Amino acid sequence: MAHLGSRRRRAIALPAGLALTASLGFLPAGAASAAPADETPAVVATDGPKLSYVVNVKSGHSTAKSVKKAIAKAGGSVVIAYDQIGVIVVHSQNPDFAKTIRKVRGVDSAGATRTAPLAAATDTAIESERPLTAAEAKAAATKAGADQDPLEPLQWDLPAIKADQAHKKSLGSKKVTVAVIDTGVDDTHPDLAPNFDTRASANCVTGKPDTTPGSWRPAANESDHGTHVAGTIAAAKNGVGVTGVAPGVKVSGIKVSTTEGFFYTEAVVCGFVWAAEHGVDVTNNSYYTDPWLFNCKNDADQKALIDAHARAIKYAERKGAVNVAAAGNSRMDLAADELTDTTSPNDTTPGTRVIDPSECLDIPTQIPGVVTVSALGAKNLKASYSNYGNGVIDISAPGGDSTIYQKPEAPAVDGRILSTLPNGGYGYKAGTSMASPHVAGVVALIKSKHLNASAAAVKAMLYGQADDTACTNPYDIDGNGTVDAVCVGGKRDNGFYGTGVADALDAVRR
Repeated sequence: MAHLGSRRRRAIALPAGLALTASLGFLPAGAASAAPADETPAVVATDGPKLSYVVNVKSGHSTAKSVKKAIAKAGGSVVIAYDQIGVIVVHSQNPDFAKTIRKVRGVDSAGATRTAPLAAATDTAIESERPLTAAEAKAAATKAGADQDPLEPLQWDLPAIKADQAHKKSLGSKKVTVAVIDTGVDDTHPDLAPNFDTRASANCVTGKPDTTPGSWRPAANESDHGTHVAGTIAAAKNGVGVTGVAPGVKVSGIKVSTTEGFFYTEAVVCGFVWAAEHGVDVTNNSYYTDPWLFNCKNDADQKALIDAHARAIKYAERKGAVNVAAAGNSRMDLAADELTDTTSPNDTTPGTRVIDPSECLDIPTQIPGVVTVSALGAKNLKASYSNYGNGVIDISAPGGDSTIYQKPEAPAVDGRILSTLPNGGYGYKAGTSMASPHVAGVVALIKSKHLNASAAAVKAMLYGQADDTACTNPYDIDGNGTVDAVCVGGKRDNGFYGTGVADALDAVRR
């Protein structure tokens, strides 16, 4: 079934007859076993919906141990405890579980990760997308140069960040791994198999890593989003299909979305911790964490989700990972004084609320330390759908746009981004989802040249090397005479483009 409001996802549908991109819907993760009967007092209610929670505890082994006992007494069952960051994933049918556990000594915050109950898996069809046609593929192959993969002439996005020039100097190092935290990656794809890192891959949907071979792949009825993202980062330069921004680095898949495409906190936390502990150098995060478009610090449940993300992301960065994320597709100014959210929570019944975006965060992209990426179209302008905001956007990269708004130069024929799809396929998508992996690829090229550089040093190089891009004002992307957004800031750092457009060539030569 279709997801509520395509703007909420990091890949979007575009107007004027273009087919819809894949929709990301909802399906809760499988339930863990209930707490042992002898640990659950009879006075604890167990007649509520089975929900998933994160409990964030103060540091210390003894504290975590006592909190786990309190969780059992409150009717909770521990799914997994990430003691290294003080986050415990819990399932409970006690309607008062969160309220009860927040009062326990040693608990910093606790909250439900969803508003819909855990349920069994069901199948769902995904919406159609714009596949590559046989005629386009044939035409592209006839125009490809000796140093190009067959479909590279259709990839206007590579020269937009000078990746085509960068590849003449370096394709990146096999010592660098980029983790695609997403809907799953089809590692059997001929453009991904040469570079896939199975050791750094897992399925984190339940909040607990599953390393069964292939568990990181999307099922036939699941979204192809993660496979598309992976190709943009590291599709091999092997005489087949497309070329990634960093075609010589490794890419892994960490699956964190349910069958219908919801990304819940317990899965995302698992993804960051898994990446941190398996040598990942870069993570790409082309999603927002469900069910809240913005998570407000003055709401106890939502604050707990922010806290859990912050701990996991900080842990990954301490381990050396640069975390890159999509800014979102809602055309919102994330630096505004207030915004109206009409789509939260998206797993039950959404309502309307006015929020302060400095206090209510889009996660993970607005967690401190994360590289926040806005999207560009083929004319190097902010994409029509892309979120923006002075002081929020760090950098920009191609994410695609409607050919009506930003038509690419020939031989490219589509204003969206061409990349890999499951089962050996190729297709077009657009969104900040597609912009973020371009930056992740550039980060991987920087890391390849500076293998011992810290995450902070790599980010400094990324921003320092970005091509300054001045504000686009007036910004009337559809040409109807009405200003669609206002860019604030200078040429070096502004709300549309951040520190500028990511530069792959500087990444390999500086």
